[in-house]
Amino acid sequence: HISPTPQCMRLVHLDLKGAAPRVSYLEQLFPLLSRLGANGILIEYEDMFPFKGELEVLKSPYAYSEEDVEWIQQLAELHKLEVVPLVQTFGHVEFILKHAKYQHLREVERFPNSFNPHVPDTLALLKVILSQVMEKHRRSSWIHIGADEVFHLGEGKDSRNWMSRNKGDTGTIYLNHIKEVLDFISTQYRGLRVLMWDDMLRKISVGALQESGIAKHVSPVVWFYAPDFDAEQIGKFINKYLESGFEAVWFASAFKGTTGPTQSWPPLSSHLKNQLSWLRVREAMPRFAPLRFQGIVLTGWQRYDHYSVLCELLPVGIPSLAICLQTLVNGGFMEETRRKVLEVLGFQSMQLEQSTWCVASEGRGVFPGAEIYHMVEQVNRQLKESITKMLEEESAIKGWFSPYHRKHQFGNPRNMESFGSKVLNFVRDLRARLESIYFPDTVEEWMEENVNPYLDPLRDLVRDYRAIIRLNAQPKAP
Repeated sequence: HISPTPQCMRLVHLDLKGAAPRVSYLEQLFPLLSRLGANGILIEYEDMFPFKGELEVLKSPYAYSEEDVEWIQQLAELHKLEVVPLVQTFGHVEFILKHAKYQHLREVERFPNSFNPHVPDTLALLKVILSQVMEKHRRSSWIHIGADEVFHLGEGKDSRNWMSRNKGDTGTIYLNHIKEVLDFISTQYRGLRVLMWDDMLRKISVGALQESGIAKHVSPVVWFYAPDFDAEQIGKFINKYLESGFEAVWFASAFKGTTGPTQSWPPLSSHLKNQLSWLRVREAMPRFAPLRFQGIVLTGWQRYDHYSVLCELLPVGIPSLAICLQTLVNGGFMEETRRKVLEVLGFQSMQLEQSTWCVASEGRGVFPGAEIYHMVEQVNRQLKESITKMLEEESAIKGWFSPYHRKHQFGNPRNMESFGSKVLNFVRDLRARLESIYFPDTVEEWMEENVNPYLDPLRDLVRDYRAIIRLNAQPKAP
């Protein structure tokens, strides 16, 4: 047990690059975040931001409106949550560079991952993007500029030429670009505090970091999502940031979206252990004075990147988020932490190792999206198994409705009716629940990935079965 967190920022990350919830869901979510101990949200809009003018092409068809963005901030304020917008400024900009209009700004022509920092248009475009986002976030006192995982940096023709001309390396290219972004922010938005992911800084020398002068304008957010990471290793990075002249450092843990790109159910003990590891690092922070620990971001990734599939949906991740937040607030996972989490969620007990919860007899979990949580659990636990089992083992199907029967449209499948309609009704209900929280493209994608592979054989069976019913038990087709 570690003493509870001193007043520090605890931001919950909303990753909108996939399965962005309708604003009506956020209305239910924000009071819960506040009650669990969050005091801010880090919003990664990506293509959900209402870009306009020359940037309109970046907008998803389901992007939030300007009124939505305003309402989200009012809701946050109401529940004492600081809003920190995240704008990717170097890597992970697939949602920008996939468009023909911006392809000329790619570091490597074939890949939409990262900006070419040598083309003046890159910075010009970023200034417009940052200005549009900040114009709609006048209350925010922080911005996060992303800047993680700049894949292929240094591989483009311009970068190779620059390095040979300047005897430089990719670290210098990286810092030069970040410096330009920070210069723009500090002149345009005096007093706005800036965060960035730290992974690209890990490989850069203390000398280069000091020389760049970025330490005065930004705080690194050190991210590690493994359950039992090596605190010593992280200590080395923190020490490096101290020596480089940074004044404050942030941490980033995860409550979902880090245990596999197709994960649909968050492993609770893995995410809990990740928070406990971070608490150990926080306890060691006095060693790094005067570098201050300022806050932690609980990340909840919704896709690994713009092109990957959806991982755990937000309602499915809420129980994990509750455990993680309360563990950070209380400095550990004690009996009182467990009790508070169960009470807030409306559960009776939890099994961390199996990542399961026992539902209170009088309720089915009372948190926003609890119905989806339970239905996804059923999809995971039963749907796949029961359909496979039925198709392979059900004697009525094996004996009276085999592939041979179907091919020749010959049969009397009276045992089919009840099971087929039960499953299809469950799926219809699940779809309706998803539609109440999500936009149509998310519902489509999630069903396609998680339900349809099992449903398709069942649907085919039902289709053949209906065709045969219409034949009214007639002789075998040739």
